[in-house]
Amino acid sequence: MGLAVELLQSHRSLFGRPLIACRSPDPRQLAQELFNAPTVVLAHDGGADPRLIYANAAALRLWRRPWSAMVGMPSRLTAEPGERQARAQMLNDALRQQAIRGYTGIRVDSAGRRFEIENARLWSLPALHGHGVGQAAAFSSWAWL
Repeated sequence: MGLAVELLQSHRSLFGRPLIACRSPDPRQLAQELFNAPTVVLAHDGGADPRLIYANAAALRLWRRPWSAMVGMPSRLTAEPGERQARAQMLNDALRQQAIRGYTGIRVDSAGRRFEIENARLWSLPALHGHGVGQAAAFSSWAWL
């Protein structure tokens, strides 16, 4: 099963609703729909210093990074140094609970421009590629600071 399908299935299982409105059973179609969705979707692996393993087009635009710069990057770098502790705490909470809703936090794009994500959903993903339990986030609302 591909990562996009795993993101969609785990979101539905943990939140009781689909992440996107795509009914196709074709994994390639699902991956395409998720990548092009207006909702920002990110995922990182479960390594000691988790690295991003997925960012859809909305995330790439928001962080102003190409896929090659975003995927593989330590996910902590999506936030400023002063915001990383709060981010890590919320990720730990989400890991313990498997899923949380309503997260708000400050992030920073590639040019250092700050924004606040609002009402994000964070959830755990099964062990990915031998790197422990990964996590994903999705949100549709943010404001530039």
